[in-house]
Amino acid sequence: MANRPGRTYDLILAGFCALLLIANIAATKLIAIGGTWTPGGVHILPLVFDGGAVTFPLIYILGDCLAEVYGFGPARRAIIMGFVVSVTATAVFLLVDLAPPDPAWGNQEAWHSVLGLVPRIVLGSLIGYLIGQLLNAKVLVKLRDRARPGSLWFRLIGSSVVGQAADTILFCTIAYAFIVDWGTLGNYIAVGYLYKVGLEVLLLPITIRAIAWLKKREAPR
Repeated sequence: MANRPGRTYDLILAGFCALLLIANIAATKLIAIGGTWTPGGVHILPLVFDGGAVTFPLIYILGDCLAEVYGFGPARRAIIMGFVVSVTATAVFLLVDLAPPDPAWGNQEAWHSVLGLVPRIVLGSLIGYLIGQLLNAKVLVKLRDRARPGSLWFRLIGSSVVGQAADTILFCTIAYAFIVDWGTLGNYIAVGYLYKVGLEVLLLPITIRAIAWLKKREAPR
């Protein structure tokens, strides 16, 4: 573990916050792939997820890198910075949404239908993200302190299983409860959780190499 964050930490922090903002906006769209559609509009067993799923697993991978390389303190600092940035973005979107539009513009309903939902999306994201990321970092560091050589893969997967469970359940419930039906919500939670953990497992070789590179780069000279 590096004694103190080096210059690479700032780059990871910037990417961490940027991906979080992108995920919060992309999450305003629900995507359904497959399934059977009835004339009444009821769908049976599609894969339901939100647009934030494109980038959100990468946030956890960066969080794993931060916790494993720098420790819980610097990882917590990055998590809190992401929280502050997201709150700021939400406040700006809310103020712009409430501001009276120019009649010639004509896109207020479109703006509100997408970004007007962002405050609720971000509320769910912030609560899920904060608890999930802190659990992810804490579990990873605890496992690291008791680790045996060659157990990095177990630490990364174990921390993600715990963190992503809390994150996904909290976010999906807060963001979309009473907006979609309960069957869709359950589908959304299950698919989102399995997708995020599955993608992290798939990208595990890259994460392990990235952590090894960071440890070497940030090692005291």
